[in-house]
Amino acid sequence: MVDIPTKIEEVGNTWLGTVLGGPVSDFTVTQIGQGVGIMGDIYRLELVYDDAPNERAPASVVVKLPSSYPENRAQGVALGMFEAEVRFYNELAPRAQVGMPRIYLAQIHSGTAEFVIVMEDLSAASMVDQQVGMSVAQARAAVEVLASIHATWWDDVQNPTMEWIPAMTGPRIQFVDETLPGLLPAFTAGFADYLSTDGLALFTAFTGNYLRINQVLASRSPWTLVHQDYRVENLLFGKAGGEVTVLDWQGIGRGPGAYDLAYILGGSMTTELRQAHEDSLVQNYHDALSAQGVQGYTLAQCREDYALAHLMGGIATPILLGGGMDLSNARGVELVATMASRHAQAALDHDGLARLREILG
Repeated sequence: MVDIPTKIEEVGNTWLGTVLGGPVSDFTVTQIGQGVGIMGDIYRLELVYDDAPNERAPASVVVKLPSSYPENRAQGVALGMFEAEVRFYNELAPRAQVGMPRIYLAQIHSGTAEFVIVMEDLSAASMVDQQVGMSVAQARAAVEVLASIHATWWDDVQNPTMEWIPAMTGPRIQFVDETLPGLLPAFTAGFADYLSTDGLALFTAFTGNYLRINQVLASRSPWTLVHQDYRVENLLFGKAGGEVTVLDWQGIGRGPGAYDLAYILGGSMTTELRQAHEDSLVQNYHDALSAQGVQGYTLAQCREDYALAHLMGGIATPILLGGGMDLSNARGVELVATMASRHAQAALDHDGLARLREILG
């Protein structure tokens, strides 16, 4: 155990040397991911050592600390997001065959926003601006890595060792569900102009029914470990485009994998590109699941789960962010606007209003 810095100014040479296993003599700090890491402040540190760094002492690292904004920190604590990410990296990530960064330190004071994660610097990899959106090749790589991660825990999360991970039908989703009606007025005031009439109707009808929609999908689909914020700005792509690293595991849950699939395709591609290619991308996901040994989950069920899942996180997240967090920078506002408009259209493309009416009776 080492001390947990509360801000980047508290990170020093001695602390870094202890974490990284080499005597650090100096370092430079660059903040990265502004407007992207809404729940955390993220920094790249370039390191200088007294001696040449050994294998464990890298030339640079990324340090993640809690958000500078009190509202965001409070929400992270209330939803258990900071603790979940630390536990994920320490306890679960080693099981995954692909998609994981190297972690040097993940530590938290339980029940607080005081946490730190030190991970490998992947700045040589490519990050995609969510407003620009993924290419088809990037989307295919993203869904295939997602399928590999889902296959690792497929039908294997409803056991006592995994109960610390919130169920998508449990108290955390209920808390969000109860919170959203109070946030809807602020969200609509800020973002209604980005939505069609049907899109705004969808957000309004959805609010207060998040848990019920989750329960419908969760009752009929196999469960796995779900990222729940699987969007392109939480992914890094290798130079060849096929190697994908997945970041930001704060929101993990247990539930149907279609949640993540709808979230990445609905919000991280332009609407036109998704509409043209989503059928083949859903098939890519299902094929990858099958190649990893998942059985008894038909392509038809996968497609139907995917259609319903567009009524879940892609609708809840923009309300939660746009109505309840400090989005002081223009980049954050633009990101929420992009998410809201794309996810609304994706849900509408899959008969979202009719599905909502059927679920709500």
